[in-house]
Amino acid sequence: MSDPRNLSTIERYFSAFASRDGKAMSDCYAPDARFRDPVFELRGAEIGAMWQMLCSRATDLRIESSNLRAGESDGSADWQAWYTFSATGRAVHNVVSSRFRLAQGRIVEQTDHFPFWRWSRQALGMPGLLLGWTPLIRNKVRQTARASLAHYMKSGQSKYQG
Repeated sequence: MSDPRNLSTIERYFSAFASRDGKAMSDCYAPDARFRDPVFELRGAEIGAMWQMLCSRATDLRIESSNLRAGESDGSADWQAWYTFSATGRAVHNVVSSRFRLAQGRIVEQTDHFPFWRWSRQALGMPGLLLGWTPLIRNKVRQTARASLAHYMKSGQSKYQG
C-alpha cells in the first residue's frame, strides 16, 4: 500500500537534491537516521552534513530521479548523478538505487547501491580502473571521504543540527 506522506518525503528529498539544497535534504531525515553507501556509513547529523558538503562543493551537479515509490514504512528510488569529481577533475556519471525506511514522514534509514568499481574508474582514472575493485582503493576513498566530512563539520560550515 502506498503512503502519500512517505512518497512526499522522497519527492521533496530528490527535489532538494536536484536543486543542490543540502539543508532541505537534511530536513527529510529523522534525527537518529542511518545512511549507508559504498563510501559512507553515517548516523544522525553526519548525514545532513554530508549532503550539505557535497551539494555546496558541486559546481556542475545534475540529478535525475525516477521510479520513486513509498509504502507504509519503506520506499525506493533510482537516480543518476552527473558531476565533476573535485579531487581529480574527472567527469562522473553515477547510477544509484536507493532504498529507504521511513517513519512519520521522515527517512530513518537509507541504503544507496552503486557499482563502486564503475564509479572509481570514472572518478579516479587509471588507479580506479586497475585497483578500484580492491579493498585498498575502496578503503582509501572511505578514509579520505570520512576525513573530509569531519573537517567540514568541525569547520562549522554544516547548518544541520539533527
